[in-house]
Amino acid sequence: MKTCINHGFLSGQFEGVFGQTAKWPLVTRMLGLPQVSKDSIDLGIVVTDEKAALGFYRDQLGLEWEGELPVPGGRMYRLKCGTTVIKLLKLNRTPEAKPAAGGIVGGLGYRYFTISVPDIRGLMAQLEAKGIKPTVSITEARPGVTIAMVTDPDGNTVEFLQNTGSK
Repeated sequence: MKTCINHGFLSGQFEGVFGQTAKWPLVTRMLGLPQVSKDSIDLGIVVTDEKAALGFYRDQLGLEWEGELPVPGGRMYRLKCGTTVIKLLKLNRTPEAKPAAGGIVGGLGYRYFTISVPDIRGLMAQLEAKGIKPTVSITEARPGVTIAMVTDPDGNTVEFLQNTGSK
């Protein structure tokens, strides 16, 4: 079982408490932390136009097609990004509410998700050649960490991150 905790951060605390590095399933049960069966989370994105969304995520960003299936109230299109599944959901009735404008500073709640990449400059050059303009150009966020952001057809922000420093 994997857990939703930063093992490096907590290992020092538990090493001192238990006199040795504790077994994580035991520690997570003691703390009441959730246990997970996968090393990543999946992400659901409600879209207004499934063709435009698939064109963006699958055809332009290059996420791996996993399949589509009917779900109550609509249809789901599944794409893989590493071990994460990006679930594009086209509802039978499109909600009136739209993502808050203004990118990551435009509102509260989930504002963006991050995809770690080995070559952010190469990726952004490829995306720009496909007509995707960055909403945040390649920027060093901190030493060894470079980011860039793009926006999907519904106004959702996707961040790309390259970490060349120590992890």
